[in-house]
Amino acid sequence: MRGLLACATLARRAGAAASGAGRRHLAGAAEAAEAELKKTALYDFHVAHGGKMVPFAGWSMPIQYKDSIMDSTLNCRANGSLFDVSHMCGLSLHGSQAIPFLETLVVADVAALKDGTGSLTVFTNEKGGAIDDSVVTKVTDKHVYLVVNAGCRDKDLAHIGAHMEAFNKKGGDVKWHIHDERSLLALQGPLAAPTLQLLTKEDLSKMYFSDFKMIDINGSACFLTRTGYTGEDGFEISVPSENALDLAKALLEKSEGKVRLTGLGARDSLRLEAGLCLYGNDMEQHTTPVEAGLSWAIGKRRRAEGGFLGAEVILKQLKEGPKIRRVGIFSQGPPPRSHSAIVSGDGSGENIGEVTSGGFSPCLKKNIAMGYVKSGLHKAGTEFKVVVRGKSYDAVVTKMPFVPTKYYKAP
Repeated sequence: MRGLLACATLARRAGAAASGAGRRHLAGAAEAAEAELKKTALYDFHVAHGGKMVPFAGWSMPIQYKDSIMDSTLNCRANGSLFDVSHMCGLSLHGSQAIPFLETLVVADVAALKDGTGSLTVFTNEKGGAIDDSVVTKVTDKHVYLVVNAGCRDKDLAHIGAHMEAFNKKGGDVKWHIHDERSLLALQGPLAAPTLQLLTKEDLSKMYFSDFKMIDINGSACFLTRTGYTGEDGFEISVPSENALDLAKALLEKSEGKVRLTGLGARDSLRLEAGLCLYGNDMEQHTTPVEAGLSWAIGKRRRAEGGFLGAEVILKQLKEGPKIRRVGIFSQGPPPRSHSAIVSGDGSGENIGEVTSGGFSPCLKKNIAMGYVKSGLHKAGTEFKVVVRGKSYDAVVTKMPFVPTKYYKAP
């Protein structure tokens, strides 16, 4: 979602500035660019429902529909949202050594997961930096399912593929399947479970956060994961692409209009309120999982044994502490955005960090942001200033998530 709101802003500015022949030229250029973008199976459905389409990670995706981003955000928290996230890349690893192989690339203790459960993890490089974050699911001892970010697809697949080839040359047994034949829908919010329950015979009340099942939904063979990117209860549904439109229609119909199609703009505000990282903003190749506040995703056995790329750097940070840390921020003045400077509040103007994501919270009606500051300045209640358009405004470190999460967990 990197650059998502910037895309929308540029589109608005271009439209306002264009006139006559210039406007026609811009329209022609936009049509040419649009033709080069990939389209999900729901593209025409989005357009028919008023979706404002923008380029994102090589795809044409809806940033919002007829309602505002603020209204969409609030409706997800109160009722529910249906997101088309088919631009993301789902893949499966198969083979007797699928798990040992994956554990050379990620920090999670995949082997310790129960069959049909998953966890957030991070792909790391040799310096301990994050190549991408992903939800990884242990389907069985010989099958792992994971979803990687759209903007990272090419580099992730190249990275995994190169290491898999080397692994197999040494006698390893692992192969992959990239699920380009499937679409991915995210159903989020209080009405997610009761709405989805109307379309499957599976008892969803016995399926908890991070659980995974292969089940029939609306007559289609789906991969269902109880997870999401909003902080709400919900599901990600991998469905054969030829059945995606029927499933989307059925979910909206069964909710009697309360679950709404929702675009990437509200998805971004929802994940920020939930304190969730956005790769490319809040994590990059120079950021370690420890610095990003994701130490909890590093399994106990992995801490003891290492065995993943960059383990030496990451295990040292776990022992000694990182030099910088991700924090949540409340601020005054205009909402801070990515790359806004964080400076000392003592009047010296010393640079102590940088905002990585920020905006106005539709639910809290105040500015929220995430960023990195020097260790020692990361504790809740620490005051400093953020610089927005050349002016400094009061800010304070606060705990995350900003809005309480509502994941459906086992009692």
